[in-house]
Amino acid sequence: MPYSVALYVPAKTVADWFWLSLLAAFLVLYVLVVEKASWRPVTIPLELVVTGLFATLGENLYLIIFPGWQVSFILARQPKKVFYWFLTGYYAFIIAGIWHAAQIAPDVFGWHNGQVMGLIFPMISPLLSYTFSRSIVRQRQLRQTNRRLQTIVQRDERERIARDLHDTLGQSFSMITLKTELAKKLLVKAPDKVAAELDDIEQTSRQNLQMVRSIVNDLHQRSLSEVLLAQNRNLLAANVWLATTGEQLAIQWPTTIQGVFAATMAEALTNVIRHAHAHQVEVTFSEPDQGYQVVIQDDGRGGPLTRDGANGITGMQARMLEAHGTFTIGTPSRGTQLILTIPKEMTKA
Repeated sequence: MPYSVALYVPAKTVADWFWLSLLAAFLVLYVLVVEKASWRPVTIPLELVVTGLFATLGENLYLIIFPGWQVSFILARQPKKVFYWFLTGYYAFIIAGIWHAAQIAPDVFGWHNGQVMGLIFPMISPLLSYTFSRSIVRQRQLRQTNRRLQTIVQRDERERIARDLHDTLGQSFSMITLKTELAKKLLVKAPDKVAAELDDIEQTSRQNLQMVRSIVNDLHQRSLSEVLLAQNRNLLAANVWLATTGEQLAIQWPTTIQGVFAATMAEALTNVIRHAHAHQVEVTFSEPDQGYQVVIQDDGRGGPLTRDGANGITGMQARMLEAHGTFTIGTPSRGTQLILTIPKEMTKA
């Protein structure tokens, strides 16, 4: 801006006052484009025309850089065709300015005076601004998606709790209600049988208390969705892409099963980040042969999985063994494969 103003100050001719007036109009339009979004269908074209006049008639190809950055940044949130229309007008003015300057001084853009190098920044400015703004938009969308996923996980947890309470406590409390009503009737008709009914109610209540404790203990275990959400952020930070198959099936598995797999998966995926040097890891959930199975496969360097002073593999094996499951290391052509399995009949027992 100081360079553009200095060309016409002090103003001595009508032309100087004309260009200074256009500079003032440009400043007003620049502010309006930022502050008045509803006016942009008018202010953006006007700003481009004003700076385009400087580029074509005023031999000033630098003022047009302002809308190149400002407008391109704004239009990154609009349909691409709108940006293409702006880009067409932007480059049309630059080409017209180059042609006009070449007509006045054919050697103005010769390599010896560096004018050609000065054209590079005006030419690439809208593309750089648009790309940068699109990157910001994508990052915001990603953060918004993560927040939505966290909401979904919380909703799934509420549904899981409600399902556990209904399946485990609903029938027991209904039985207590029936036995209490029966005991009240026996107080009148057969008092000698009331003690037996009260003993039965006491036993059922104790069982329900144990169930509540078990449910509370299960709630302290992380679900598969929680682990995948947390580990996906860690993997992305390490430039590792996470892909899953059968995830919708797995989130319906019993809470205890999810808890065992979740803890083991967290350890396994952490090992991928630390040691595998992988670009992608795939987690497959399935129910083969009346069992629950999770297969974790990465495309890293593989090699020995045991290291001095490390107990990750031992801990995962112990965790699966405690749940009556199996921990198997596969033999893929590349990377490392872990196969985790828990039989359904064991969980029922």
